[in-house]
Amino acid sequence: MWLEKGYYVYVMSSQRRVLYVGVTNHLVRRVFQHKTGAVEGFSSRYKVTQLVYYESLGDVRNAISREKEIKGWIRQKKITLIESVNPKWKDLSAGWFNPQPDEKLRKVFVSANRLDRKGTL
Repeated sequence: MWLEKGYYVYVMSSQRRVLYVGVTNHLVRRVFQHKTGAVEGFSSRYKVTQLVYYESLGDVRNAISREKEIKGWIRQKKITLIESVNPKWKDLSAGWFNPQPDEKLRKVFVSANRLDRKGTL
């Protein structure tokens, strides 16, 4: 992938604009997990599958701090952040993967990453 190495704070959205704020060291893999529902929980329950915002940070402590900062914001402030770089709420990961991830691919991914039902390795 063309993304820099480092840590990412990201915001995923559902079609109904339910928001999920997270942090990861591998944005492509984490977005794939959201899109395929590979990890059970909030994002799979609410179908939070569209990457609408992300930023790269070089240090894990800064990334975690920024994630907590954004999570603490009221919804409108999160929306303002998203719309400052993505006013139409386009999926920033469009074209990264097969448009319709199939169940077989999801099972292979889960198996290869040895994820249990809660998404832990």
